[in-house]
Amino acid sequence: MDKNPLLIPLIVLSVFFVGVVGFGVWSYMGMMDYKNNYEQKSAVDVQKAEEELTLKKDAEFAEKYKDPFMVYAGPQAYGTLTITYPKNWSNYVKQDDGSALLDGFMQKDFVPSDNETTNYALRYQVTRTQYDQELRAFESKVKSGKISSFAYSSPKQPNATAIRFEGEIQNKKQGVMVLIKSRDKTIKLWTEGDSAKQDFEKILSEITFVE
Repeated sequence: MDKNPLLIPLIVLSVFFVGVVGFGVWSYMGMMDYKNNYEQKSAVDVQKAEEELTLKKDAEFAEKYKDPFMVYAGPQAYGTLTITYPKNWSNYVKQDDGSALLDGFMQKDFVPSDNETTNYALRYQVTRTQYDQELRAFESKVKSGKISSFAYSSPKQPNATAIRFEGEIQNKKQGVMVLIKSRDKTIKLWTEGDSAKQDFEKILSEITFVE
């Protein structure tokens, strides 16, 4: 029986055709999978970029809303403590109240009256107590490791005697406190918690007082 001379070429062509078709289908499926994944990934990237932009704009607005800053100037008899603070903060201050000649509270929007549960953005006092005596009140906490102490230099009045504490600055309250000698009195400024630390540092950089 004679073999068909076209049989082998036809088989080869058929195998080649099937291979080409299979490769084409595989390539198309791969392309569609890449396209779908790329679109999904692009959508996620776009959403992430939009969220980051929104957060950035919110942060910029919050910073701009603080301007222009307000200025509080304490009585001359108590060292003329001058504090520059965000305009969207409220300030409440008591004078000649117990051991404090000045006892001030600052908080965004309004000042709550609950001292126990509120972490104030800024507390400030001018006390009758001399600087060295105020320092001794922190010795036990420094020794126990509840707070850390650091040398401090006031940016606008670098020659003033001052110290900085970080940690449990008050009972059950974490934060940052700065003590500054002002003649026979002591200036105390502190922030409670973490939310206002950045503003607190800016406020510290601008304060003035009688040394």
